[in-house]
Amino acid sequence: MSNIEADPAELACGDRPDAADPERPAVEVLTPREVPLGGPRAMRVRRTLPQRSRSLIGAWCFADHYGPEDVAMDVAPHPHTGLQTVSWLFAGEVEHRDSMGTHAIVRPGELNLMTGGHGICHSEVSTAATKTLHGVQLWVALPERHRHTARDFQHYVPSVNRIEGAEIRVFLGSLAGRTSPIPTFTPLLGAELVLNPDAHMSLGVDPGFEHGVLVDSGEVTVAGTAVRAAELGYVGTGLRSLTLSNRGATPARFLLLGGTPFDEEILMWWNFVGRTHEEIAAFREAWQAESDQFGSVTGYTGTPRRLPAPELPAVRIKPRHNPGR
Repeated sequence: MSNIEADPAELACGDRPDAADPERPAVEVLTPREVPLGGPRAMRVRRTLPQRSRSLIGAWCFADHYGPEDVAMDVAPHPHTGLQTVSWLFAGEVEHRDSMGTHAIVRPGELNLMTGGHGICHSEVSTAATKTLHGVQLWVALPERHRHTARDFQHYVPSVNRIEGAEIRVFLGSLAGRTSPIPTFTPLLGAELVLNPDAHMSLGVDPGFEHGVLVDSGEVTVAGTAVRAAELGYVGTGLRSLTLSNRGATPARFLLLGGTPFDEEILMWWNFVGRTHEEIAAFREAWQAESDQFGSVTGYTGTPRRLPAPELPAVRIKPRHNPGR
């Protein structure tokens, strides 16, 4: 999915919080901000990453939660660089086409991972049968040594791991005895969990990872702290287990994201991840000039035939860092 804000900010994001800082709570609750995307979708999303108090969780650098909505999606071909997009749906279907020639249907409970690297473009259109769209769009920043990697697209359907009081689908990394076969450029975890009412569990996690619990529905207690729907609960490194509870009367659904702290500074603007303002400007210029850097999408029949890039900010944006860096 594209970030089609009318006036996207340029964001300089660094990692890395001091997990041992006694002034920081064990769980930091990040409140989403509503972002009107405008454009052909006219959707509003709830964005928890990036924001001023936290830019990344591992290499996860962007998280939009949307729906359930009866608004159709029709996003014309648009570019990406320096990142991977993770599309994860709870309801509805989206037709994906990209400049590799991929034609895929994104369905609930199925991972679609697209690697932008040096440059890719893609379109997204909800299917005619879709009446409600509901899901999460995530981006993963590529590290310096891999950020110009070749385009790629991976599809994976994780099996459901049913344990007492919960269902787990691991789409990236390893959790609760299940491992995704999809390779990543930095150590990552991505999983959907559904906790039954009154369920309580303790999950073994990698102590070298920081984690985020992005709640879709219900309310989840994370290490003793309540995290409500659309909020993201952040937990720093050093934990070998993570306690999760659902004290509500209905099932609670959430994503568990994790990764080793990302030790590079990145610059994000529109749909690009780069390292400098000049590089972002060059990406924009290449897209506007219809450069071969991004290729082209065949089979998209909507209008416009490709999304134009917004104007760059008039001033350079100062770097922003996570707390403690």
